[in-house]
Amino acid sequence: MEESDIYIHMISFSRLLNNNKQIKSFKEEEELKKVSLILALVLAFSLVFTGCSKPAEVADTIKVGVFEPITGANAGGGALEVEGIKLANKLYPEVLGKKVELVIVDNKSEKVDAASAAARLVEKEKVVAIIGSWGSSLSMAAGDIVKNAKIPTVGASCTNPLVTLNNDYYFRVCFIDPFQGTVMANYAFNKLGAKKAAIIQEVSNDYSVGLAKFFVDAFKELTGDDNCIVATSNYNTGDQDFTAQLTNIKAANPEVIFAPGNFTESALLISQAKQLGINVPIIGGDTWETPEFIDIGKDAVEGAVFSTFFATEQPITNESKVFLDEYRKEFKKEPAAVTALGYDAYILILDAIERANSAEPTAIRDEIAKTVNFEGSAGFVTLDENGDAVKDAVIKVVKDGKFTYMDTVKPIE
Repeated sequence: MEESDIYIHMISFSRLLNNNKQIKSFKEEEELKKVSLILALVLAFSLVFTGCSKPAEVADTIKVGVFEPITGANAGGGALEVEGIKLANKLYPEVLGKKVELVIVDNKSEKVDAASAAARLVEKEKVVAIIGSWGSSLSMAAGDIVKNAKIPTVGASCTNPLVTLNNDYYFRVCFIDPFQGTVMANYAFNKLGAKKAAIIQEVSNDYSVGLAKFFVDAFKELTGDDNCIVATSNYNTGDQDFTAQLTNIKAANPEVIFAPGNFTESALLISQAKQLGINVPIIGGDTWETPEFIDIGKDAVEGAVFSTFFATEQPITNESKVFLDEYRKEFKKEPAAVTALGYDAYILILDAIERANSAEPTAIRDEIAKTVNFEGSAGFVTLDENGDAVKDAVIKVVKDGKFTYMDTVKPIE
């Protein structure tokens, strides 16, 4: 019987008892009093159990939300981050003596769906913290939602500076694009000896546009030449034919091409560049480090160089060894850098909960903001005043069909 039904029946019987005209005998009155007493006891027990059992269930579980692209154009990247988050949850399933429940929602690689996914985690699932998302645009779409709800959110690999800008509730365990763009500009200028560069960017992707800008700024400063960018071409997410853009770039005779973008489009672009006889180095950013990049690009992406977050050949911390051992055991393969970052986002949140000795979102947020030299699998994490991680970058190359470590670049060089 529902609680509301019990109230209704009690009211009905009370009215009967107070209406002498309806009670025809003393015996009937006594019977009615007994029934009313029974109903009152039922209601009391109902209130006890409904009032205590549900909060007890909540108290025994701490919900951490995850919004990632499980489907759509960015699904490959989202899957890699979720692998790391799930592995961390398996290894560290409790905090403050309570079970940590992951609530994973698909943001479908779309900005509108990313906002909806974050809103669902906040309003329906009542999570105390959120992890996500692969793709800076998707993270930015959720920014106002987590900020207004005051739910701390930790991005794994969303590198655009706007993700955390003016948002006290958004953090990340990765470096940001101004650093990444500078790293690749330095590589182009110092390692490749390039003084003329071309840009081809995924103009519908905030990550790609932002990273291209920071590369251009750094490259101009390094060369001392405002005309060092000889061509800039745009394409949209989902495009498959880049002939027109590449033909224009080829005519400009660059010494290097910087092409940050999603792994699928980037692999197709590089393949078509080779078919057009473009043999200058094509370099990019962290989004290239997915199996699909090599699967699609095949031999054409051999020698492709990009910046990323972590190298399995260079374990940095004790947690790196734990992560690598357990990942290899679980998945029988080598992890991607963003998988390590997903893992780190989870354990950083747990560390903040422990330091706060509370699962109250504002308390968690305050402790995340204080993070200094946190030992993650992808290196030590110190968060600056904007909530951005200050950490090293790694440069990798595709060699013999595998992502291979080349170099580590520190933030101050």
